[in-house]
Amino acid sequence: MSLREFGPNELYFLLMATRWTILLAVIAFVGGGALGMVVAAVRVAPARPLRWLAAAYTQFFMGTPLLIQLFMAYYGSSLLGYRPDPWTAAAVTFCLNGSAFFGEIFRGAIESIPKGQWEASTALGFRFVKTLRLVIIPQAARLMLPPTVGFMVQIVKSTSVASLIGLTELTRAAVQVNTVTFEPVMVFGTASLIYFSLCWPLSLYAGRLERRLAASTTRGGTSAPTVMSAA
Repeated sequence: MSLREFGPNELYFLLMATRWTILLAVIAFVGGGALGMVVAAVRVAPARPLRWLAAAYTQFFMGTPLLIQLFMAYYGSSLLGYRPDPWTAAAVTFCLNGSAFFGEIFRGAIESIPKGQWEASTALGFRFVKTLRLVIIPQAARLMLPPTVGFMVQIVKSTSVASLIGLTELTRAAVQVNTVTFEPVMVFGTASLIYFSLCWPLSLYAGRLERRLAASTTRGGTSAPTVMSAA
């Protein structure tokens, strides 16, 4: 027998918890994206040891479960004499995990740029960082965009694992509501609809970007600057 019915108050509680899901996703997107660009740059750097180091970093975070990484950040930090709060542990974990995936997305886009652009930049006296910043990334940006937006959907859904270390986001809020209403179909069905309302527009936007990119590639047009314009 339920303690109370699922009603407007419970729905409001779920909606308020959704803001923390959105905030964590934004932190992961911004932090992971910025760090992912660094990872991608190191992956294509001339120094082979740096490339190996970045590859090992990427393989570790892509090859281990996000939940295990979260537990390592939250519980494993105590071995170093530090016990982070759930928010800090979740934010750091999602940024590091996201950076590995973003790094691969960005690296793929960077490596798709013809080598002639690198060679021409070298001939003009550009060093690696300047070539990457002024010539390669502006051209690769349009290739990065669709998969980047698509991965944002995965980030939003993955935030649910943060509930297991006590972060009260949407999933944990749904569990709490269910303990007092005992209406799992209604509670988790509502949570599912909220997740869907967050992810569906992103999925549509990612698909639209992919179609625009495909159409642009078919026409052979590009608005990205070449090495000569960057110079």
